[in-house]
Parts: sequence; structure tokens; C-alpha cells
Amino acid sequence: MIEIKRINENKRDFLPLLLLGDELESSIAGYLDRGELFALYDGDLKSVCVVTDEGNGTMEVQNLATDQQFRRGGYAKKLIVYVSEHYKDNCDRIILGTGDVPWILAFYERCGFAVTHRVRDFFTEHYDFPMIDSGVLLKDKVYLEKAL
Repeated sequence: MIEIKRINENKRDFLPLLLLGDELESSIAGYLDRGELFALYDGDLKSVCVVTDEGNGTMEVQNLATDQQFRRGGYAKKLIVYVSEHYKDNCDRIILGTGDVPWILAFYERCGFAVTHRVRDFFTEHYDFPMIDSGVLLKDKVYLEKAL
């Protein structure tokens, strides 16, 4: 049975899974304490999501990660649906930034997000090592938005 819990304490215990969504621990530290952490369990932990309040009715998904052996099982989509429902009465939109990887962009578009803009060379300028996702070298950061 799937259960989604809001985690208020010991958020750093989820770091191994969060590092799948953001490889820089210092970056995670920058939003983890101020954000809300949601954990999806199906028996055991499968997926996590961190959302921050950016003001003016905007929430931002900072991290969405699913254990690699459970990807494509619908867990990340269930978290996005849950988070959208959770915030719909208190905000106008949810935004997020991700790498320019076709299957990731298609996933978010299926979840109701639309591309708004991109930041050229974000990953090459902000990371000291090459960021590779699904064999794709990340360069640009693509921003998406979902109206609630």
C-alpha cells in the first residue's frame, strides 16, 4: 500500500536518495532545511520530493528522486500529483528546473508542466564535474511550470 509522509525531522537521513536527484550535497543543504520533504513508501522507501516556497504563490520542486531499481513504477508521478493537490489551495503554480533530457522533460509534461525557459550552460558553469543523466551530458537547465 502506497503511503506518502511529510518528513519534519532527520531530513538528512534521506540524503542517499536525494543525491540521485541532485549530485551536490551542498546544493541539497541549501534547500532541504527550508523546504518540505515528502517521502513515498510502498512497503519501504521508494521516492522523495523536496518543495520550497518561493513566495508570490510559487512553490518549487527542488528535488524529485526515485530509487533506481524502482524507476518507471509510477512513484515520481504519484508524488507530483500529491504535491500538486497538497499546495493547490495555497499557491498558484509549481515550478522546477531540470536537465535537458528528453525523457525527463516528457515525464514532466505528462504531469501537466510546460517549459517556460532555459538557462544556457547552467550545469557546466555551476558544477565542478560533468553532469550526466541517462548518458546525456547536461549543459542547459530547463524550467517548467504547472498552474494549480
